[in-house]
Amino acid sequence: MARAARQWWWAALAATIAAPAAAHKRSDAQAMTAAVRAGVHRAAADADNAELARVLVAMAAVPRDAFVPPALRKQAFADRSLEIGDGQTISAPSVVAVMTAAAQLPPHANVLDVGTGSGYQAAVLARLADRVASVEIVPDLAAAARERLTRLGYANVEVRAGDGYAGWPERAPFDAIIVAAGSDKVPAPLLDQLKVGATWASEQLLVVTKTAPGKTMRCSLGWTMFVPLTGAGARDERVRGGVFDTSIPNCFSAPVIAPTFVSAKDEPSEE
Repeated sequence: MARAARQWWWAALAATIAAPAAAHKRSDAQAMTAAVRAGVHRAAADADNAELARVLVAMAAVPRDAFVPPALRKQAFADRSLEIGDGQTISAPSVVAVMTAAAQLPPHANVLDVGTGSGYQAAVLARLADRVASVEIVPDLAAAARERLTRLGYANVEVRAGDGYAGWPERAPFDAIIVAAGSDKVPAPLLDQLKVGATWASEQLLVVTKTAPGKTMRCSLGWTMFVPLTGAGARDERVRGGVFDTSIPNCFSAPVIAPTFVSAKDEPSEE
């Protein structure tokens, strides 16, 4: 067989092998986003809006399985959080979706992502914003996320290792700040770096809108659970939960997010 013919044959074989896998991942991502949208609609129909649809299109284009450990890739598209090492987790797709949608990113947005983890939230934001600054307090996770995001082509994301409580003043002001970590207070440095927009706190998942210097409005998306914010923003060890105030109104007609608990016996097999 001539060399050119052999090269064509190997290229055709590689394409034949790769195509089903790529199609399978697209199918999984589309099923994931459809399930998230259905769940949001059941919880609060008015939260199933155009902004959520825009975010879900972006999420369907992000290979979530590339952001979880190899042993957990079969679970990557399930609506649940997964461990990524160093005591950290990748947030459930529904949490990522409602947080990102409620931020209501304007065109050409500049966004701060606190708690990079494996980089999944940053990748979703990268498809919706012009610039994403992402801060991770665990140096090894920050380095791995930076390499992963670069390899996957997310050139508009910059990752640095540091304490997210302090934000990233050099990249401020931000149109939106998303914090995927639990705290018993909204970090003041982040509010200082925020334009009129939204940021997050947990265990009650809040949308905090800065209406003027020193003034904010809050609404709740429901109750959730994140790994704790560490560094300067670490909560008092005597405080078991994060921000939870029943006087804060819901953002929609009903809570959109609620925690899902999985018992050890119900854990899916990783085989």
